[in-house]
Amino acid sequence: MARRFSRVSILAALVLGAAAPAASADSPTLVTQLNKPPTGFRLTATQVERIAAADPRSRAELGRHPRAIPYEYTRGAGQWQVSWFSRGRTQRELLEVYVDDGSGSVTEAWTGYQVAWSMARGYSGAFGRRVNALYVWLPLCALFILPFLPWRRPRRFTLLHLDLLALLAFSVSLAFFNHARIGLSVPLVYPFLTYLLVRLLLLSFGRGRPREPLRLAIPAPWLGVAVVFLVGFRVGLNVVDSNVIDVSYAGVIGADKLLHGKHLYGHWPQDNAYGDTYGPVNYYAYVPSRLIFGWSGSWDDLPAAHAAALAFDLLTLLGLYVLGRRIRGPTLGTTLAYAWAAYPFTLFTLESNSNDTLVALLIVAALLVATSATARGVTVALGGLTKFASFALGPLFLRGLGGWPRRRELIAYLAAFAVTALVVMLPVLIDGNLSTFWRHTISYQATRPSPFSIWGLWGFHVEQRLVQGLAVALAVAAAFVPRRRGPVELAALAGAIMIAVELSLTHWFYLYIVWFFPMAMVALLAAHPEPVREPAVERAMLVPAAA
Repeated sequence: MARRFSRVSILAALVLGAAAPAASADSPTLVTQLNKPPTGFRLTATQVERIAAADPRSRAELGRHPRAIPYEYTRGAGQWQVSWFSRGRTQRELLEVYVDDGSGSVTEAWTGYQVAWSMARGYSGAFGRRVNALYVWLPLCALFILPFLPWRRPRRFTLLHLDLLALLAFSVSLAFFNHARIGLSVPLVYPFLTYLLVRLLLLSFGRGRPREPLRLAIPAPWLGVAVVFLVGFRVGLNVVDSNVIDVSYAGVIGADKLLHGKHLYGHWPQDNAYGDTYGPVNYYAYVPSRLIFGWSGSWDDLPAAHAAALAFDLLTLLGLYVLGRRIRGPTLGTTLAYAWAAYPFTLFTLESNSNDTLVALLIVAALLVATSATARGVTVALGGLTKFASFALGPLFLRGLGGWPRRRELIAYLAAFAVTALVVMLPVLIDGNLSTFWRHTISYQATRPSPFSIWGLWGFHVEQRLVQGLAVALAVAAAFVPRRRGPVELAALAGAIMIAVELSLTHWFYLYIVWFFPMAMVALLAAHPEPVREPAVERAMLVPAAA
């Protein structure tokens, strides 16, 4: 019995480490007395095992693995878990079954990747909470596309409408994900990512640009009023309904470590053992909210995580407004802010209190400072040391706007990038924490398995390497082509590069849509030509003379 307890304790820890935030908050406790009900329970472990093994899904899986070893756990009040593991030195959980103690019935049975990945089980509200409800999601989709519909000329649909539908089409994949249909949800992402990649690449080379100015069905001042109401709705929903997933909990833990002078990487709490997988900037960003709202030391409501997520979201919206105003005036700024506020996947990210909006915020900031080589170097370094995918934008922003930069600008960019990276990494370097940083971030991210991409789900390893090579080639080529570029081309290339990186990832999730969404909207909307303005003399001729 002692031997069994030792082995399964290790296995239980592995299962808990792999579990996603969607899993039950009650940790499984191994039952060692097989013929005596645990305190507060009616059934014995032997009875529960018999019930679980009789389920048709269990019989099918155990028929393929007749030598699997069963273990029984309690998971809080009235719930059992029975897990079957493969034999051998490297034991793997093959089947996980939940049994209700009161009724003696099987409530859940999971096999394959849904054993290790509870986020693949379609638990209601695990990500995004109430925003997944059709009465919230569908009105947001309608609001997002409403200002761009050609109401006066119903038959005049353009590429922009197709682009907007492609951005909304990720909803189909999410619907299958929410119903635990990973075999459908995963491949359905790639056609839309690929379409948007091609579309943005064409825009970056001046192809496929609209010939007519952007015509809004709703006046810009009304959109501004709608932004205010949408922001209020988003903030209110975040406060009363949202949940904090593991990535934002990690931000609070990291901020707390920084404030207390502890090693940032390594020795993390058991309920978020892999939370130290991001760059240091991610944890710095949570320091202000951690200082203001504190932290209890446990995975509670985490007001600091809510505050940080709201700050990232609102600052990104404000950044888009300022960026649009600089490119084309207040109308474009208001439209971009509205698009961010109405797009359902930005609210999905906010409702999960994810750190992914911080990536979007820093890329928008890089576009805002695109005319300064030094500022570009700083923002790109900050973005890359938040989530490493942003490093792919380094060559693009080395070039910046216009033609090839002068040597002085190149040196300024590289120096700013290097100094910023050094300053950011100082706590890691001073504490001798560099090797742990590498193992828990770069190495972990490069080798982690995941069923949420076609590469992890179907094992297309050779094809994935090809796509990764193409993504690297695109990132490098962005420093050289096109020969001249303005804000539209820069935004289009930034969005295309982030999509190319996402296409190559083993672990992909819907939260990553915000990595490219702001740049895509800037490129798609700002690509329209400016309205032709009448000369002052001609306008004067249209005004009747005073009597």
